[in-house]
Amino acid sequence: MEKYEFRAVIKHLHMKGLTPKEIKAELDNVHSTSASAFATVYNWVNEFKRGRTSTCDAPRSGCPIEAAAPEIIDKVHDIILIDRRVKVCKLVETIGISHGTVISILHEQLEKLSTKWVPRLLTVDHKRDHMTISKQCLEMFQRNLDEFLRRFITVDSLQNMDPLLHPRRKNSQNNGLY
Repeated sequence: MEKYEFRAVIKHLHMKGLTPKEIKAELDNVHSTSASAFATVYNWVNEFKRGRTSTCDAPRSGCPIEAAAPEIIDKVHDIILIDRRVKVCKLVETIGISHGTVISILHEQLEKLSTKWVPRLLTVDHKRDHMTISKQCLEMFQRNLDEFLRRFITVDSLQNMDPLLHPRRKNSQNNGLY
């Protein structure tokens, strides 16, 4: 039995005039191992004596769940579509929500894993965009192979960088280590 059902039985037996001890004994006779503890029965009987009619849990205070409202998720999604390399701290500053909320939106609502969008989690729009770009690349390849290779083959960009910006690479040239 669910806890709500036990509460309803406790309420019914209380309305019949049974004491908490008698209610607990009755519950043990019918539901020996899964019956509520005596303290639980006693507390619920007291609640019903004070006039409580509901067997549901009372609302509790806590962090509001409105931070992950659809509007906020859409804002995060729009910013990421503009710049996929945006930092979490930039999202926090721009939108005005907590760091943890941004992380949960990225991982739970937008299903972002690590720094890559997992293909099976892509939306229909993402898949359509990938298909369109792939078709354009294939057409360019079939039309003019040289032009295609000129546009898509690149060299290591670190070769042209300032060695002061990459001390690890500089050290590897001096020490023979990488």
